[in-house]
Amino acid sequence: MRLHLVPVRQRDANAFVAEWHRHHKPPPGAVFTVGAADQYGLLRAVAIVGRPVARYLDNGHTLEATRTATDGVRNANSMLYGAAWRAAQALGYARLITYTQEGESGASLRGAGWRVVAQRPPRGGWHCASRPRTPRGTEHIARTLWEAP
Repeated sequence: MRLHLVPVRQRDANAFVAEWHRHHKPPPGAVFTVGAADQYGLLRAVAIVGRPVARYLDNGHTLEATRTATDGVRNANSMLYGAAWRAAQALGYARLITYTQEGESGASLRGAGWRVVAQRPPRGGWHCASRPRTPRGTEHIARTLWEAP
C-alpha cells in the first residue's frame, strides 16, 4: 500500500485520535497536524505536534509530537514522525521530542531515525492537593523520551 502525506485540520486529527489511539484522548492544542492517506485518499494515520507538555522543555525552540494514531496500516507512524520533524525544522524549531510508554517498542521512531534521550521512571500523575487532577489511566507507567535526529 502506498501512503502519502496530507494536510489535516486539527479537529479531524482529534477525531481520528479519539477513534484509533490506544490509551490517550486527543490533546487540547496543536501547533500543526499532518496525516497519511492511502492511494484512494482515505486518511489512515495522523500526527499532532504541539508545545511540550513539560514546562521545563517549553523553551520556544522545542515541539513535542503529542499524539500519533493509525488504523493499523504499516509504516505510517514512521512516515509521520519524519514529516513532523521536517515541518518543525521548516517552522524554525530546533528540537522535536516525543514519549513512548513502557511496553511500546519505539520501532516507528527508530525507523524515522529518532534516538532515545532518557528513560523516565513511573510517576504518580499530576494530581496534588493544591491542584486536583483527574487520573487518565497512564499513571505509574515508565516512559522513554525520544528526540528527532
